[in-house]
Amino acid sequence: MPIPVIGDKTPGLHIIYVRTGMSIDRLTLWQTYVRVVETGSFSAVARELGTSQPQVSKQVAALEARLGVRLIRRSTRKLSMTEEGERFYVEARRIVQEVSEVESQLQGAGQPQGTLRIACPPVFARLKLLPLAASFMRQYPQLTLEFSVHDRFVDLVEEGIDVAIRIGELTDMGLHAKRIGTARRICVASSRYLTERGTPQTPDELHAHDCILYTLLTTGATWPFEGMPVKVTGRVRGNSPEVVTTMALRGLGIAMAPDFLFGDALVSGDLRQILENWPVPGLPIHALYLARRYVPARVRLFVGYAAQCFASDKQLRV
Repeated sequence: MPIPVIGDKTPGLHIIYVRTGMSIDRLTLWQTYVRVVETGSFSAVARELGTSQPQVSKQVAALEARLGVRLIRRSTRKLSMTEEGERFYVEARRIVQEVSEVESQLQGAGQPQGTLRIACPPVFARLKLLPLAASFMRQYPQLTLEFSVHDRFVDLVEEGIDVAIRIGELTDMGLHAKRIGTARRICVASSRYLTERGTPQTPDELHAHDCILYTLLTTGATWPFEGMPVKVTGRVRGNSPEVVTTMALRGLGIAMAPDFLFGDALVSGDLRQILENWPVPGLPIHALYLARRYVPARVRLFVGYAAQCFASDKQLRV
């Protein structure tokens, strides 16, 4: 579908419009349908739009009435597309993306605006990302930030996320990734634990110790010291860095995690770093966003700002 660019009489300014043959109201219906398909839920789209589930359902019904075909089969358990709905989704998604790209071009010429949705692990958000985001917002008063904070990996398309912060090696395909930092990992334990159990001098001595296990670690129960990976065991395990930090402070064992988790505890002496001569490879920190021809200005500026801030943070610099 052609997207002609027309210049007006203002020097340096171009007005871009999309010759879609649809009114703004019709485009809104298309956008709603695309998000319903991607999320599989009227309620999820209602939350995104700040409206009610019945209102979203009415919008999809209005679109079906306008097209004269059934797009979605509704049941008490799930939504599914009809054959016509699948064909329409492919074209509707393409056009909605084209409109978004054109808007991104315009927004890139001035102050970023709209809503920027960011997904991030909770502890990293609290310690690193939220302070950064606060200063970013002061620079761009027309921008709204919405955070989705949890340890699980999110699907950017299904959940409407603009930028996801990931710590660790990447497995996602079809996403653009910019490395914005490195999480340096260290081993720590409380003075109480080390007094009772002794201080290991080599990774191999961890076999005789209780270790606190982070269950989402890609290497499982193997701690990847350079040149000497060690399989560890322990009586405490959890899927959150908060579990690792709290239980290490309580003297329940030795922990291995990014050093930014232990900053205050190391300064106060509540935790002590051990095995300093046995380095562990750092974890890359990436900002992920959808691969598209035109990246929205709000995404591009935020990712660049985060990379700049982390470059001056001794705990995160690449």
